[in-house]
Amino acid sequence: MGLVRHGQTAWNALGKIQGQTDIPLNEEGIRQAQSLARRIASEERRWDAVISSDLSRAEETARIIADTIGVRQLPGDSRLRERYFGEIEGTTAADRLKRWGDNWPLEAAGAESDESVNSRAASFIEQWKSESPNISLLVVSHGNFMASMLPLMCSTTPDEHIGNLSYSILQWNEESWMPLLYNCTAHVQNEQWH
Repeated sequence: MGLVRHGQTAWNALGKIQGQTDIPLNEEGIRQAQSLARRIASEERRWDAVISSDLSRAEETARIIADTIGVRQLPGDSRLRERYFGEIEGTTAADRLKRWGDNWPLEAAGAESDESVNSRAASFIEQWKSESPNISLLVVSHGNFMASMLPLMCSTTPDEHIGNLSYSILQWNEESWMPLLYNCTAHVQNEQWH
């Protein structure tokens, strides 16, 4: 299974938390998605299908990749959505400090729990393993969601920021997931894929 974080949005560029607010890709995000799509098209590994969350920034990233590599794009899946962040959606770090102070993670209301995010991720993974284990699937989702999903799949993945258009590949080996590539953004900087 391949895991991709969507391309940049205007809110990413401003440092605003998006959560489930549906913000489209900006021009840089489109360029990033095109770079990753060209990288994937140039590689030996082949994907059978691309699926994403049902939020537009992920769906658009998935569409660019699917069109470029010539595979089908499956309908968006709400289980792959970003965490809902409640009151902090649309805020910058400065906004949060001003409104709630240093304790903003505890003071701001309405964020989706870790248990809920992990449950959505586990449900998606289990359905794929039981119904489609022979389909090589590329999943386009969101940074915080992927930071929750990756440790569920493989406990040895590092705890690090998931960058825009990061690309990871995990292989299921009957009993466990093996990371083949983790949080790679070489295509964003490398002129070869621009």
